[in-house]
Amino acid sequence: MSTTEEPQKLYAAREPVFPKRVYGHFRNLKWAVLIITLGIYYITPWIRWDRGPALPDQAVLLDLAHRRFFFFWIEIWPHEFYFVAGLLIMAGLGLFLFTSALGRVWCGYSCPQTVWTDLFFTVERWIEGDRNARLRLWNGKWDLRKWRLRLTKWSVWLVISVATGGAWVFYFADAPTLLVDLFTGQAAFVAYATVAILTATTFVFGGFMREQVCIYMCPWPRIQAAMMDEHSITVAYRDWRGEPRGRGKEREGMGDCIDCNACVNVCPTGIDIRDGQQLECITCALCIDACDDIMAKVGKPRGLIDYMALTDEANERAGKPKVSVWKHIFRLRTIIYTVLWAGIGVGLTVLLFVRADIDMTVAPVRNPQFVTLSDGSIRNTYDVRIRNMSHDDSDFAISLVADAPLEVTLEGQPGQSVNVALNSTHLQRVYVTAPAGSAAATAERTDFRLWVEDEATTHRAFRDTTFFGRVPQ
Repeated sequence: MSTTEEPQKLYAAREPVFPKRVYGHFRNLKWAVLIITLGIYYITPWIRWDRGPALPDQAVLLDLAHRRFFFFWIEIWPHEFYFVAGLLIMAGLGLFLFTSALGRVWCGYSCPQTVWTDLFFTVERWIEGDRNARLRLWNGKWDLRKWRLRLTKWSVWLVISVATGGAWVFYFADAPTLLVDLFTGQAAFVAYATVAILTATTFVFGGFMREQVCIYMCPWPRIQAAMMDEHSITVAYRDWRGEPRGRGKEREGMGDCIDCNACVNVCPTGIDIRDGQQLECITCALCIDACDDIMAKVGKPRGLIDYMALTDEANERAGKPKVSVWKHIFRLRTIIYTVLWAGIGVGLTVLLFVRADIDMTVAPVRNPQFVTLSDGSIRNTYDVRIRNMSHDDSDFAISLVADAPLEVTLEGQPGQSVNVALNSTHLQRVYVTAPAGSAAATAERTDFRLWVEDEATTHRAFRDTTFFGRVPQ
């Protein structure tokens, strides 16, 4: 008799996670980080900073239209992108440093996905109730009450999502002006598109995908394995103390774990920390708060679940003294990361304070390479771009230094100076001439240095370039 077997399913439907409310030190720390980070994100575009009448007064502004980045008293120009690159490198090294020292502390406390998901969880508990009430609602039929609660929750989520997208675009334009333009329909299409996209992603990622973003979409859980070692501090379960676990009054020979699942019920990714180190764990430490609360109720010492290094577990099993947390944090790997991170920071700070208020570029015009004038002299043409990064209009004198008798003249200017407005660039065509029969006029090439000097401050900038002559045949 033949039997037919059900084909094995390769995909398991997602089990929704409904974390239980928890109280404790780490939950309070997460509240503090949430309030601070969201406060910085939403408030920063509205902070004013006086830079003068011709410059924007928004403290933090990424001005794409004028290709400028303003951060309080710091102003970054397009040619100074190395500052941005340096900050990105510092951010990467900082992430490596914190991960090697404290595990996925970024993921557990400061990651935007964590912060907004935590905020959405708070709204959900406020409207639908704690874990058991939300589970009953999830499994219940779609009656009027369920529709009312869900629509209320989704409406609050949507308001938060719109505020999230709206706050982001305020970093790219004057916030008060853009706010009025958004409500009056006068803002650019890209502003509305950006708000719509960020609203949709915040609503979906924070409200519905939640832990799936951390588990399946984010690459960092895979990368963190290379950043951590057995000395990294992470959330772990002391199984030597907790096992064998069990419930009931007859607990002779049992461990401290009473198998209450409190640690599982509060986990935002729905894992059981007692199963060991797992990719899904974001080290938010809420399971520590939940377990400590239960241990206090059953009269056991705290720390069954705790922040610890993997080497601590082996040492504790063997009865060895506990290693100081500082010894875990300050070791060769973290010291190297710290030195690199601090070195880049110091370098960027020095560059920021020693940079000049003027900059220039020189582009030789090579079509034609040179021109022979009526008196036999040879003339080369150069496009000089002067960048005035000061907050005042300035006259800039253009001169050259060379071993050969070369003369410089400015197109459209009566003398050797050109006026450049504050915080702007000016393109000036410059002619360099060698007298007929001179060494520069008859040589294939002559190197010289072109100087630009602010006549008010005497700040100077230079570029080395080449003069091409007419070689006799």
